[in-house]
Amino acid sequence: MSDCGKKIRLNRVLGGSKRRALVVAFDHALVLGPIPGTEDPLGKIRQFAQADVDALLLNLGLMRQFANSKISGPLPALIARLDWTTVWSAFGQDGGGALHSSLVARPEEALRHGADAVLTYLVVGTGDAEFEMKEIRRNAEVARECERVGIPLIVESLARGKDVQNPGDPKWLNLHTRMAAELGADAVKTDYSGDTASMRSVVEGCPIPILVLGGSRNASDQQALDVVREVAAAGAAGVFFGRNVFQADNMSSFLEQARAALDGSAKTEFQALIR
Repeated sequence: MSDCGKKIRLNRVLGGSKRRALVVAFDHALVLGPIPGTEDPLGKIRQFAQADVDALLLNLGLMRQFANSKISGPLPALIARLDWTTVWSAFGQDGGGALHSSLVARPEEALRHGADAVLTYLVVGTGDAEFEMKEIRRNAEVARECERVGIPLIVESLARGKDVQNPGDPKWLNLHTRMAAELGADAVKTDYSGDTASMRSVVEGCPIPILVLGGSRNASDQQALDVVREVAAAGAAGVFFGRNVFQADNMSSFLEQARAALDGSAKTEFQALIR
């Protein structure tokens, strides 16, 4: 079995070998509903596509609608979200919700929709052994299917729940990013540790590329851009930002500055290598 299809598609998603990936996540509405910034979804996706981003994370429904709309110019790589979860509501204000996750599509279906990669959740630290066992089984099944059809698997590995005081604690990041790699993921989307040094240790300890998620909206665009610079300096393969993009004060300007921050770090690193 050849994995050349996986390699070609993953390289497309990660922006090639000479720059870090700028990925926009726009899959929120499936679990959070139409939150601010997700209005006019096809219009937003066109704006993302016109910006210099490497990939978009979408649910299959929006991928289909976008494909049926008028498209001008080249498209970024597409990552298909394959699952749905109650994690965000279960650990809300009262923390008393039930934990469930479910696949909503298979890797082969994502390929037929034009996806270059697929993405699933892997949540640990919940205190619910039954739920976490199902998380492991679900990701393992998806990983094996991705190997069969030749599409990369990105796992969104997270620590959430009653056992987790700080989701960005390196002990949690080291645990679940390694779990994702052991299950067969090709890359990981995960939390930021909060500082460059500890994030670098997580990146260096993980055998597959790590992309850092943006999470909730930062206090300002500048604060979010500071995170981009810090995770790039830590050696991460890129960033996976959602709300910090589509809820930015000026989305086009934010994406332009985020691209510059990522490329600036890559250039500095390349220059250091050739000296």
